[in-house]
Amino acid sequence: MGSLDKNDVRIFSGQSHPVLAAGIASHLNLPLDPTFFNRFSNDNLYVQLGASVRERKVYIVQSLIPPVSDNLMELMMMLDIARSAGASQIHAIIPFFSYARSDKKDAPRISITSRLVADLLVTAGMTHCMTMTLHSPQVHGFFSVPTDPLTARHLFIRYVQDRKYKPDETVIVSPDIGRAKPAGRFAFQLGFSLAAAQKERISDNEVVIGETLERQVSGFRRAVIYDDEIVTGTTVLELCKMLVYLGIEEILVICTHGLFAGSSLENLCRVPQITKIITTNTVPIPEARRDPKLEILSVAPIFAEAIWRNATRQSIGGLFTFHEESEENVLEQK
Repeated sequence: MGSLDKNDVRIFSGQSHPVLAAGIASHLNLPLDPTFFNRFSNDNLYVQLGASVRERKVYIVQSLIPPVSDNLMELMMMLDIARSAGASQIHAIIPFFSYARSDKKDAPRISITSRLVADLLVTAGMTHCMTMTLHSPQVHGFFSVPTDPLTARHLFIRYVQDRKYKPDETVIVSPDIGRAKPAGRFAFQLGFSLAAAQKERISDNEVVIGETLERQVSGFRRAVIYDDEIVTGTTVLELCKMLVYLGIEEILVICTHGLFAGSSLENLCRVPQITKIITTNTVPIPEARRDPKLEILSVAPIFAEAIWRNATRQSIGGLFTFHEESEENVLEQK
């Protein structure tokens, strides 16, 4: 990965994840330009970009993590500032797009909020979006500007390969049919078998796992659960109970976005068969909450590679969620 013109590119960060933004800038050998935040006495937000953006390519890093509404408003203000200050391109780097879960109208009088948020970001000034592992693939189509859905699958593949697990001992498990396709790509690139659970969600924190896994996991001693995000952990906990009941002795849990709301992380770590929980830093996890079982892989080099390819007019298709082949150069430490 070559260098970008420091006079032509600006990278700014919102307040949601400045550590990741700094990591992306570092991989690009660029400074993370300052942004100033304040609140007026009436609680209105004040934002100011701390470097000139006129006729420059601007990249704004902001993950939509709690408090989601505040971080979304902050992102829209930064986009609007860049547009009104004459930036030539305005790229929103959204490592975790939380509203991707609101992708359909499955009840009367509700909003398809992911489409609404996509429209708001474009209205605010976004000319291009980069994100990672959308919960629902169709959300990609809600954006009316070029949008790149990146994947951390390369990182997870390397992690599992380094442990030299045997294919006759290890099975990849999708927590539901809806995630079977990305789990299938993951299993195929590792040369492992795939099992898919049938999940019925009763409520936000209650699920039922159907008894269809017995034949799929028979003969294996290790399961690798592969999911896009973990919030309450209810699905994974119920799935682990079923896998242990079916004779699985060791479980690895892999997810791109580890939100781990409430005591979900602690609950997962208490399951003796779970030896590791592997996630990325699309969502920041405070040091005080980290357990020895938890491993966090950085997506900074993936976003940096995508930004560099975008700025130098190269294809970034190999970094997409739906790409079938691993690209080792994405994983190199730059």
